[in-house]
Amino acid sequence: MIKGLAGLFAILAVLHATGQEPEKTDIFTANTDGFELFRIPGIVVTTKGTALAYCEARHDAHSDWGEIAVHMRRSTDGGRTWEKARQIAHMGERAEGNPRKKAGGEHEQTVNNPVAMVDRNGSVHFLYELNYARCFSMRSEDEGLTWTKPVEITAAFEGFRKACDWKVIATGPGHGIQLRSGRLVVPVWLAYGNVGDHSPSAAGTIYSDDHGRTWKAGDIAVPNAGAIGNPNETSIAELSDGRVMLNTRNVSKANRKLVTLSADGATGWAAPRFDDALWEPICMGSLLALPKPDTLLFACPHSLKLDPMGNEMPGKGGERKNLTLQLSRDNGNTWPVSKTLEEGRSAYSDLAIGPDGTIFCFYERDKRLTVARFTPGWLNQ
Repeated sequence: MIKGLAGLFAILAVLHATGQEPEKTDIFTANTDGFELFRIPGIVVTTKGTALAYCEARHDAHSDWGEIAVHMRRSTDGGRTWEKARQIAHMGERAEGNPRKKAGGEHEQTVNNPVAMVDRNGSVHFLYELNYARCFSMRSEDEGLTWTKPVEITAAFEGFRKACDWKVIATGPGHGIQLRSGRLVVPVWLAYGNVGDHSPSAAGTIYSDDHGRTWKAGDIAVPNAGAIGNPNETSIAELSDGRVMLNTRNVSKANRKLVTLSADGATGWAAPRFDDALWEPICMGSLLALPKPDTLLFACPHSLKLDPMGNEMPGKGGERKNLTLQLSRDNGNTWPVSKTLEEGRSAYSDLAIGPDGTIFCFYERDKRLTVARFTPGWLNQ
């Protein structure tokens, strides 16, 4: 019997090291629970190993505006099973108003761009937007079961006003991070055209040095200037040397993601550069620092628009399909490993890692939101 168990454990160890194919579970599906579509996935894993997957629940599938709520599902067994979905954000008095609609928008409430982050003290912080004009923060001390009353933190964005006279604000989407210093950092983007318009835009971060009690604006990290066109949705990671990396969606002729670095995640951002290895289909991508030193994981549809001769079409993006995972072992200088997670229609995603090393990719797959579970071994096969 002991020999049998030893053999089983040896097999399990080999499977974990080499990596089985990812296990995929659909946890939000279009046209269920009275919602036409679920979009904008985010996922974190708490200090105790609870996975929290959240998204926008949209009554209207065709617009970032409209009647939108934020829903969450919890898993306490490593993503194998998930509790029933529930609404978690802005449950009190409604604040209606949609400037994008000529009629009917005055009765719609848009609760959007949810972003969670895990504090090493055990708390989970959660930020969200209201009508792309106000930002709120709340906190859970019990693994996402209950949440504090939302506190408005829109005033933090006033710190950007001199550099960017914004009309629209948005967090993330995806997740924020806590730095080794204890600082909480959340990527944000701001649009400064007409009220309700999402361009022209710029990207930066807001941060908290007191465990989410107060928030401040950092510097504009990625401006809409020169060869850079309308930077917006941004993902974040802390590198093994303590620097903070932003990876930003944009509409530029280069057709590549923008990357910039800061020593503290808020100020002194380096000049943004286009990363030739990270294609830009004009779609949000996700970024995660793995426990192994210098190792980063990136997920995004790997697709570009080509002309009949097979040449890239500048500034045209690509189809939202072929969701691909790319691995860097040198803090994002090179990305030698590339593996397709989803060949078909796939778009936004978010990445997280559990205490046992299991990696989660929560992503848009056609009209579903799917959680894929896999090990680092699968990435390195």
